[in-house]
Amino acid sequence: MNINEILTITIVLAAIFSYFNHRFIKWPPTIGIMVITLVLSILLAAFGNRHSMLSEKAVQLVTSIDFQDVLMNFMLSFLLFAGAIHIDAGKLRNERWPIIILATVGILISTFLIGAMMWWLFQLFHQQIPFIYCLLFGALISPTDPIAVLGILKKAKIPESLELKISGESLFNDGVAVVIFISIIEVARSGNFSAAAMGELFLREAIGGLVFGALLGYIGFWALRSIDDYKVEVMITLAIVMGGYYLAGHLHVSGPLAMVVAGIITGNKSKQEGMSSLTRDYLGKFWELIDEILNVVLFLLIGLEMLIIKVDTIVFFIGCAAIIIALLARWLSVLFPVFLLRKRIRFEKHAIAILTWGGLRGGISVALALSLSPEMHRDEFVFITYIIVVFSILVQGLTIGRVAKRLLRPVELLKN
Repeated sequence: MNINEILTITIVLAAIFSYFNHRFIKWPPTIGIMVITLVLSILLAAFGNRHSMLSEKAVQLVTSIDFQDVLMNFMLSFLLFAGAIHIDAGKLRNERWPIIILATVGILISTFLIGAMMWWLFQLFHQQIPFIYCLLFGALISPTDPIAVLGILKKAKIPESLELKISGESLFNDGVAVVIFISIIEVARSGNFSAAAMGELFLREAIGGLVFGALLGYIGFWALRSIDDYKVEVMITLAIVMGGYYLAGHLHVSGPLAMVVAGIITGNKSKQEGMSSLTRDYLGKFWELIDEILNVVLFLLIGLEMLIIKVDTIVFFIGCAAIIIALLARWLSVLFPVFLLRKRIRFEKHAIAILTWGGLRGGISVALALSLSPEMHRDEFVFITYIIVVFSILVQGLTIGRVAKRLLRPVELLKN
């Protein structure tokens, strides 16, 4: 398929499924789209012989799309910038320590816990997979993606500070997890572990990404402040995202972290000091629309990936057990930072439980798994990742609202 066919079919399917979800199912858009697509994919896989033309076309569409490339090199930059642009920097500053610790120490704890437990689990099922590859899996499955359920959390009326912890962590831990993943994959490919080299790579990617993002944000602020034309100003923000992410790759710094920082500066300093009210309105609506469309397309693609995932019975059982491992690691990676900070910072009641259950895995984990080479046991890890992501989005995503309400408003629930 050529690019025109791929884009046409993808957008048409996204529009049809969005309409069906909004009209009948009424679930959060991203979750509803994924469920519909997943059901369609399973039906096509099960009855492909009866409808060979339709099945072949569907598989052809999925194989024509490089999910890892589309998400990591295109969609991720827009999604992170669009998420960051709506973050209040002042409120974020008040929650900076929980967010920083959760997005760094928490990710490292989760990576090593999952890596160690997965190695043990593979041994239990007589699957000989080297520890370094299990560690890679720990890095790719650790980043959380709660964007799909932020709307549910708002309806549950959880404390604003807790909502900010979840959204702030999700923005920053994506970038940190990608840097950790890159660092471990370099060790896996070279076969030599050097703490100094790994630390240098991590610092260059992470610190470099933060500094480069700040530079992008302030260049954008200068440009936006010097004119007053909402059409040109929206184009400037597009240039920040597309040009900045492209340059970050060539400079070997973290593009995701750069987008988060640039988005926060644009959404706060540039909006407050460099834009008219008309521009602020147009800019906010433009990036909200971009965010919604790309999220729908992303979860549509996640659902379609089911068509080409290699299913294995033993790996399926390992994947089901891995759900528990991922949740346990998430709980421990939240518990430690909260315990570390509780004397200095106030945490909401049941914060650990809500942060654990609200820590969804999403498209980034799938994309990173797909980036593995065959000798890194790509097929096994892609299937396991897919099982965890589907459970995370469908089960955790659809119940987080009720869980939050039950934990945070027990008295009101008892009265009702």
